Amino acid sequence: MRVWQRDADVYFTTWKTEFLPPLLEPILYVFAFGLGLGKLIHEVHYQGRSLGYLPFMAPGVIAIAVMFWAFFETTFSSYVRMYYQKTYDAIVATPLLVEDVILGEILWATTKAVIAATIMLLVLTALRLVAWPSGLLVIPIAAVGGLLFAGLGLVTTSMVKAISQFNVAIFLVIMPMFTFGGTFFPIDILPRWALAVAWCLPLTHISLLTRAAVLGWPHPMAVWSALYVGVAALGLTALALWRMKRRLVP
Repeated sequence: MRVWQRDADVYFTTWKTEFLPPLLEPILYVFAFGLGLGKLIHEVHYQGRSLGYLPFMAPGVIAIAVMFWAFFETTFSSYVRMYYQKTYDAIVATPLLVEDVILGEILWATTKAVIAATIMLLVLTALRLVAWPSGLLVIPIAAVGGLLFAGLGLVTTSMVKAISQFNVAIFLVIMPMFTFGGTFFPIDILPRWALAVAWCLPLTHISLLTRAAVLGWPHPMAVWSALYVGVAALGLTALALWRMKRRLVP
């Protein structure tokens, strides 16, 4: 918790530069794609029903925010703290252990994902796009999803030799999920091979759960998606703990 508190103190000290740009990005997606592209795509068929493009797309933006805030916090930000600022070296010089540093980083990235999802939920509520009380389920979904992407981010950090190598992970992992993770269009329209790939992506399942909560429409795959996200979150957290400990302790 001390590592989490340290990151939170830094965050709230520099909140203007840390908070506003990542917050505005998903909001811009809502207005650009929802209000812009939504004028051209009047209806989307989803789960055998028709709904407007903005109500379909907006929950996907919450899932994207969870992915971005958790992943980038445990990649670029963690790497800067570890390699350039030597923050990890300073922390392990105290009675705290390496495991405390790693778990504190994951917990803080998960917290940022929950903050992002909560803010987006409030924005969508103001636009009357959220069904209540099912919309409240977005917060625990964001917590588990944030844990998943925080673990994925730290696993990536444990592997890179230079900060520029994060671009490879973003190009090969994050961008495919961003475009094919069921956020901007129903994945059912994809060819069979692409549909199979899409179901393997974590963001697809988080998008499905988030959309079910925001729309108030139970999805037949929701239980399987919840299991997928929960198991992947625990597995990636354990993997991140193991790999980062090997990197930090020669």
